[in-house]
Amino acid sequence: MARASARSGPDLRGLYRENTPAAFWRLLLEPPPSSAEWDTAIRAAAAHLPPTVTAAGLDLDTLLVNTLGEGQFGPGHWELGALKRAYYGVKPLVPRRLAVLLRRLYRASMTRSADLGWPIEPGYARFLWEVAQQIRNLRRQPALPFIHFWPEGHRYAFVITHDVETGEGQQLARELAELDAGYGFHSSFNFVAEDYRLDLDLIEELRERGFEVGVHGVHHDGRAFCSRAEFLRQAQRINRHLKRLDAVGFRTPLTHRHPEWMQALDVEYDLSFFDTDPFEPLSGGTMSLWPFTIGRFLELPYTLVQDYTLTAILKETTPRIWLQKVDFISAHHGLALVNTHPDYLEVGQTRRVYESFLAAMRSRADFWNALPFEAARWWRARTTASSLAELPGAVAGAIGEDGNISVGPLEAVAS
Repeated sequence: MARASARSGPDLRGLYRENTPAAFWRLLLEPPPSSAEWDTAIRAAAAHLPPTVTAAGLDLDTLLVNTLGEGQFGPGHWELGALKRAYYGVKPLVPRRLAVLLRRLYRASMTRSADLGWPIEPGYARFLWEVAQQIRNLRRQPALPFIHFWPEGHRYAFVITHDVETGEGQQLARELAELDAGYGFHSSFNFVAEDYRLDLDLIEELRERGFEVGVHGVHHDGRAFCSRAEFLRQAQRINRHLKRLDAVGFRTPLTHRHPEWMQALDVEYDLSFFDTDPFEPLSGGTMSLWPFTIGRFLELPYTLVQDYTLTAILKETTPRIWLQKVDFISAHHGLALVNTHPDYLEVGQTRRVYESFLAAMRSRADFWNALPFEAARWWRARTTASSLAELPGAVAGAIGEDGNISVGPLEAVAS
């Protein structure tokens, strides 16, 4: 039986309305496809989406809420159950080692959701590619030219983020920045604002070296989303800390999230959602390998499983799952966004897997290593650009009959 439609809960359609296939593809056709052509293409392509997405209807607003808005998981998807609320209520009193053990036992007990694939969920990508093919057929074009997804024709974007959960993790942040830089990468560090005394000298040093700084909540205790009133109270403090640190990005602790409540945040982008992850306290996923708009901010979903889950829960000893997912993201010109923690990367297996991953990525030359704010601003600018000339760094791409994308001068790829 299909789950309850997103219409049974809060009406979130307005938060996702900007994420149309037209905005995604940015086609360079004259005249541009009509709304009727887009609607025909969308309805035909919807067969690639899960039944839980399409059961409530094939209009675009419903499809977007049930995919990007996770509406397919029912109206109570964002709610923390009584047991979880009780756990987060006592979590500050639990010794850290015991808390880590409980977290490990909880995640190990999780079963994969039957609704989304993992680590790869291809449905939304197939939907968007089929929309393009339907437009190509309606226009009888050999290929569809569009503004390519990433600057200078890079196949995909690679973004590294680090959540600094504790004071001990903050002490290791400089070493982790050295590790990233040693492999030629820049990354962002998200700090919990009030759980430990922020090292403002470290934060300034990171910025001066080309890293980015964001906020990772007020406290890392899981209680921010226990009620709307509590979240709104914390949002005021979060906004003050964002301004204090001159930060434009945010990730919620424990990826607890609520898209409607989070409109109170004064951020350019958020990092709290993911394409597919059955191991988080609020599992599910947006199915998206690309940035997308949630109301007033842009979402950069993490698309690579978190380091702790990879090594502590799944007991992986190599970065193979990360690299396999990167291959899929590369094939679809998406966003490879990984989230790791200096708290877990000091020594041991997690450190070895992460360093092996950096070494493997360094050997590739087909991506754009962007800071989160760079990726967010690029995607917003691309969404509003009406021509290549309006977007510095933009190049033309074209999707052909085989679904492959070529990159080059507009006259060449459109022929």
